[in-house]
Amino acid sequence: MFALASVWRIARPTFHRLAVPPPVPLQQCWDMAGLASVADVEIDPDGVFKYILVRLSRKGGPEHKDIVRGTKSAEYHNHIFEKLNSEMEKLELECKCLGGGKIDHNSKQKKIRVFGLSTGFGKADHSISVEKLKTVYKDYEITWSDDTK
Repeated sequence: MFALASVWRIARPTFHRLAVPPPVPLQQCWDMAGLASVADVEIDPDGVFKYILVRLSRKGGPEHKDIVRGTKSAEYHNHIFEKLNSEMEKLELECKCLGGGKIDHNSKQKKIRVFGLSTGFGKADHSISVEKLKTVYKDYEITWSDDTK
């Protein structure tokens, strides 16, 4: 790492004239690589179920990523969070739940509706959740509301 810094100090004026950006610090590469390995969205293929919006980050790192998780198998929102948190700890990632709600997923009609809130975590910003869902379900009609049902 020291050698790279020395080379950069010497070569910086030349690279600056050529508009070459400085090298990305190794820690930042590690942060982004760990986060990139986690899917943005994992939800059940059909039905009405609870979901959470979670912010992932590398412990002590500045990079973060928001993800959506939802399943019919969870009786409460915290069940989704507890399962996810234990999986992310193995990857040395920290989880912060930004809120929750419900998802009504109809794969036959290619429609997803995001609504409601979590009693324990509060209401997620459904507009962020919908943007994440749109990256995976590109040919779906995806809407959100503050309705509770």
